Amino acid sequence: MTIIDQVTANLSVADPTTGELIGEVTSANYDDVVEGVTSARAAQPRWAGIPAEKRGKYLHAMADALADAADELANLNHRETGKLLKDCYGGIDAGAATLRQYAELGPLHRGHSLRGDSLAADYTVTRPRGVVVALTPWNDPVAVAMGLIGAALVTDNTVVHKPSERNPHLGKKLGEVLSEVLPSDVLTTLIGAGDVGQLLTADSRVDAFAHVGSTATGAQIAAAATETGAHVIRENGGNDALIIDDTVDPAWAAQQTALGCFVNAGQICTSVERVFVDRAIAGQFLEHLISEAQRWGTTQPVVDVAHRSQIHDQVSAAVRDGAQLLTGGVIPDGPGAHYPATVISNCQPAMTVMREETFGPVAPVFVIDSFEKGLQLADNDRYGLAATVLTKRLDRALQAVDTLQVGTVKVNNVFGGAPGGSAQPHRDSGDGFGYGPELLDEMTTTSVVHLEFPGGVVK
Repeated sequence: MTIIDQVTANLSVADPTTGELIGEVTSANYDDVVEGVTSARAAQPRWAGIPAEKRGKYLHAMADALADAADELANLNHRETGKLLKDCYGGIDAGAATLRQYAELGPLHRGHSLRGDSLAADYTVTRPRGVVVALTPWNDPVAVAMGLIGAALVTDNTVVHKPSERNPHLGKKLGEVLSEVLPSDVLTTLIGAGDVGQLLTADSRVDAFAHVGSTATGAQIAAAATETGAHVIRENGGNDALIIDDTVDPAWAAQQTALGCFVNAGQICTSVERVFVDRAIAGQFLEHLISEAQRWGTTQPVVDVAHRSQIHDQVSAAVRDGAQLLTGGVIPDGPGAHYPATVISNCQPAMTVMREETFGPVAPVFVIDSFEKGLQLADNDRYGLAATVLTKRLDRALQAVDTLQVGTVKVNNVFGGAPGGSAQPHRDSGDGFGYGPELLDEMTTTSVVHLEFPGGVVK
């Protein structure tokens, strides 16, 4: 295990709505990280020895605990990230629902019988990986964490959870709430920034890492895992495209675009980052989109002032390079980290705002002369998380599915998807399945068993 000498003593967080200091949380140090992994490894065989049905009951208890603590958790989430309070409650509800889903799926997660000799038995068995480190983001901190933690626990693994340093108060409280209903050391929460994450990724006793966050961090985790041999599941950055053809209503297309670009201030893993609209409807579409953006305004801040600066730098650079600012794009006066819903047109594929994930309330628009051109431009990207197509033509929808190398292709709904769905990010957006039944496979290994009587059939 590589020793990282310096670990942050504490984490301080300011309210992005008011700019006021919320408080400080003490970060884990080297000894805390070593002890956390040690305790998780010691607890794992005991946890795996619990019957699957009882582990499912523990997950139901976790969901109940979330519901009981919803007010405190939602308010901490709102204060640390600026997420609208109603959406904070929505994330808690989603997290509880995910835990209940895995509580039922876990006991059903099993191997398969294989077709072999009639006098032998061939089948597969699944085994836990062991200790899973979950590294989770700030933008939907409860729902995402519950997906990874729930899937790991219900498949016999123990978990060390490092929540984002941008919501340490929430992360600490979440760990306390859940640990109260679990056996000791089954779930350990370590608060800290990237230095704590580096300590964890350097520890060869960790069997798997489950990470949702930036591409840069995901790449570092994957590189570290080549040294330790840990399995890595990661959903990282995206540059999700929205392609709008000439068959749809421009006003409805603008509503879908605004939802995809502006909800949660554009800070959703699958937010729309690039907009390609057919020239035939582009004028009307942009008029409606400007109105939508002005209606959204600055309903919530982005997570902090530093992140706002990165968003504004991308917008400003695009305008300097020839893009047209249609609305927004100005840092407002006053405290906090607010940024208005912004629309820029005449964007070009080489601009940073089109090449990289902005992760803010920005809609960069490129006008296309054909649907095929839109598909080509959308697919010419280093990311591969998701993409959306708005069209009334089935052939174009199928063409998009065939062309776009992304984990999820959505047709006529920027945030569409059935409960329990899963996706496998492509390219620089990550590796492995996240959520759904497939995540249980990621959290386990498989062995094939052949069972036969020695010496053949007894007569």
